[in-house]
Amino acid sequence: MKLPVRYLIVILTFICTSVCYIERVGFSIGYTVAADGVGVNQSSKGTILSTFYYGYACSQVPGGWAAQRIGGRRVLLLSFLLWSLTCALLPLDPNRVMLLVVARLLVGVAQGFIFPSIHTVLAQWVPPHERSRSVSLTTSGMYLGAALGMLLLPTLVKFRGPQSVFLAEAALGASWSLLWFKYAIDPKSTASGVGESVLPINKKMDSHNKKVLSTKIPWVKILTSFPVWAIVVNNFTFHYALYVLMNWLPTYFELGLKLSLQDMGSSKMMPYLNMFLFSNIGGVVADYLITRRILSVTKTRKFLNTVGFLVASLALVMIPSFRTSGGAVFCSSVALGFLALGRAGFAVNHMDVAPRYAGIVMGVSNTAGTLAGIVGVDLTGKLLEAAKAANSDLSSPESWRTVFFIPGFLCIFSSFVFLLFSTGERIFD
Repeated sequence: MKLPVRYLIVILTFICTSVCYIERVGFSIGYTVAADGVGVNQSSKGTILSTFYYGYACSQVPGGWAAQRIGGRRVLLLSFLLWSLTCALLPLDPNRVMLLVVARLLVGVAQGFIFPSIHTVLAQWVPPHERSRSVSLTTSGMYLGAALGMLLLPTLVKFRGPQSVFLAEAALGASWSLLWFKYAIDPKSTASGVGESVLPINKKMDSHNKKVLSTKIPWVKILTSFPVWAIVVNNFTFHYALYVLMNWLPTYFELGLKLSLQDMGSSKMMPYLNMFLFSNIGGVVADYLITRRILSVTKTRKFLNTVGFLVASLALVMIPSFRTSGGAVFCSSVALGFLALGRAGFAVNHMDVAPRYAGIVMGVSNTAGTLAGIVGVDLTGKLLEAAKAANSDLSSPESWRTVFFIPGFLCIFSSFVFLLFSTGERIFD
């Protein structure tokens, strides 16, 4: 029995997000080893690690525009080829700072096109009653990719050196590009049943699309809406915590706990594997509570967001108190897992409040999330450099308390903002 096209598309986009996050985790692992080997300070490391997010922030809105104009399938292929080629050609030399900066900007720009393209492709192929599960599965690939990166890449670095990470990532990117080029197709102009495009084009639909496209976007109302800002604030906090842990956990294990990533076995992948599991659990629980009318949409979003962020906050501030690999892995796993659970609150909420302008609200929200990567990753490097200057030893718990306290505090603040101002009701016509 032939696999319907829409299922194949979802599987390939799931693999796509997994490979992207293998690349992100892989760079932090490979660069950390190379930088520590030549004595690069923590502030400089933070600058390099955060450079990716500058490029990423610049290309999200253009990525959405390009996906609509020339097709998500083509843009996705071009973006993958660009970042894969950059990884293949980049020499990992921490002393060549400008080269690393330019390369990470290019990778960031390229990957910034990926998620708008994915949403465009899924909107074309996946029917409405399957979109929640499809989007949930596709985005959870990010966390599975991060888990696989943490599991496999430190061993690769140990035996083949930091440069081998870039070559492996380039090979993965090229392999996915070949699969996408071979199997991904543009939808037909008319629906032809199960597995074909869910966007039939006829006079009625064409008239509707023109009406939507010609509708003036209520920018002032969107940007002054408290429910929208509740989403934005929580997206910022989620990504601040995620990007700080993703980029600095290798350093925390290596310098804070004096542990070798290569010797930690499969335990180091647990934080991201937990995100993969809880992301899907959150979606299932939310749909269950709403469809069974156990809770309203508003109460469901607030419940999952609050539980997720408050538990994550507690786990984050507790990380420096545990001086063993088991304790640190457990706390970071709980933190990231419950943050992923909270996505069933704020991350879906833009579709509740503004279904017609969901892409606009998502763009504003995701831009805030990307800025969190720039601020959080760079600030963490400066905090650690200051702590090192004061204590002369990053193995001290005090050196790391502020690093984890900031996202912990943001989680509490954001959860209260969401409780006060969010709604599950449609607020834009």
